[in-house]
Parts: sequence; C-alpha cells; structure tokens
Amino acid sequence: MKKLELGNSGLQVSEISLGCMRMDQLSKQDANRVIENALELDIDMFDHADIYGGGKSEEIFADAINMNPSIREKMVIQTKCGIRDGFFDFSKEHILSSVEGSLKRLKTDYIDVLLLHRPDTLVEPEEVAEAFNELKQSGKVRHFGVSNHNPMQIELLKKYVEQDLVANQLQLSMMFTPMIDAGLNVNMEHDPAIVRDGGVLDYSRLHNMTIQPWSPFQHGFFEGVFVDNDQFPILNEKLQEYAEKKGVTKSAIAIAWILRHPARMQPVVGTMNPERLQNIAKASEVNLTKEEWYDLYRVAGNKLP
Repeated sequence: MKKLELGNSGLQVSEISLGCMRMDQLSKQDANRVIENALELDIDMFDHADIYGGGKSEEIFADAINMNPSIREKMVIQTKCGIRDGFFDFSKEHILSSVEGSLKRLKTDYIDVLLLHRPDTLVEPEEVAEAFNELKQSGKVRHFGVSNHNPMQIELLKKYVEQDLVANQLQLSMMFTPMIDAGLNVNMEHDPAIVRDGGVLDYSRLHNMTIQPWSPFQHGFFEGVFVDNDQFPILNEKLQEYAEKKGVTKSAIAIAWILRHPARMQPVVGTMNPERLQNIAKASEVNLTKEEWYDLYRVAGNKLP
C-alpha cells in the first residue's frame, strides 16, 4: 500500500482509508477480522464519527482489538463531530464533549485527526478555535480538518483557527463528479459547468489539503453502488475490461480512478468484508494512463466539452 502525507500534517498514511460507519453491525470477532485484515494490507487509517451507530461503531472498534498502546501506535484514527439530532453544532461545548465521548469509546488518550462533519451555518469560528486550542494543548487531538466544506467556509475557519486544516472529506466517485465537471466545462452554459462547491478541488490542491472521497462506489446521494449494477451495463463492461487488463477487480479500478488524480486523494472505503477489502487494496498498485482515466470518466456518463 502506497503512502501519502495527510495535508501538511507530517502524518504518512495509507492512501486508502477504512471507513468504520457500519462496524456497529458486526460482532466483536468479525470486527477484529476486519481491522486485522486492514492492517495486514498496510491500511493504517481508520475513519470514524461520533454518530456512526450512535457511537457503537467506535466502541466495537476498540473492543474488537482490545485497544492498547502497542496496537494503537500502528494506526491513525480519525473521527468527526458536529452532527446532532436535527441540527449541526460546532459550539465549543459540543466539540469538546464529542471528543471526550470518542476518546472514551475508542479507549485511547488521543485522536490523530478530528474533522468537523458538516457545515454549521450558525458556526462561531472563535468558539471552534478555542475548542481546537484546548484539544491540541491537552494532547487529546493532534490534527484537525473538515468534511463537506467549501473553500469560503474553510477560509472563515482559518481566520480564527491556529492549526492547519489538513483534510476535507467530500463525496466523489466515477458517477458523482461535480467537483471535476465544473473544471472541465469552464464558461459553458450547460449544467456540468455549474460550480457547486466553490472550486474546492483546485482550492485543496493550492492549500495542500487532502481530499478524502467518501462513497467512492455510489451513484447519486446514497442511491446505490454502480459496480455490478444492471442499471449501468456499459460502465461495468468497461470496468471489467480494465480489470482484466490490470489483473484486479472492477472495484479496484473504481478506486484506482480516484487515486490517479494528481490531487493525491485518499478514498474512504466502507466495506466490512475482508476479502473485498483485499481486492480493493490492489488499486494502490494500478497505474491508469490519462487516456484510460478519461475513457472511464466518459463511460461513466460524463461528456467532455
């Protein structure tokens, strides 16, 4: 598994991260198998959130591996906060209490990376800065970032926050590409030209923020996976063609497509199936040419201007 630096953090992490949202559905034994398998594949970054399984995903993760200092040092743990029941909350009080809850459930003294989960339009960035300072100074959180934020929201935070924001978790897959479409359809009058995210792709590259694509196998907003989906026969035929050519699976090609982008993204894959993760991990060994990348982009339903 290749490594990348997460933003400007100095952290060298696996270029594929394991998303633990569904870990609450596993037994302790099955969760252990998933985590140990990931580590054997050199996937050392694990993505959590305080709301995943109502907190149970973090609990099962820690219990499954009998969390202790020797295994803790082998992994980079990321979690998120800010989503509450019916509203978003970036208040100092909630950020601090959320982190305390995650530390307790994960049975660890520190979080490697804390992300603000979804933008809070009522955010008071001074409070975020105070919370981050306390967490940094106490050693409870080492690095910070955001999720689902656009450039101006990030700039607003950066006006007050002293720490680097090292990552931004955003939805991206071969069949969900608005951050790419707008940059290819500049000054055009059709829908793909609409800049929906404030130019977050180029912003991230300019400021060395690592984009962490979530739902890398989904089409639309949680409408289902496109791999082996009868709705998309032409795309799957092309994925199969490249899978055979590269000696991997179709899922690995879908992830390799994301990894090929020079923005050096870190896709978050949420499979709880060890064999499937083994197949996906092989994407790190796949090299797609520019022609192959654009071929897949077009077959996924995108048109070049």
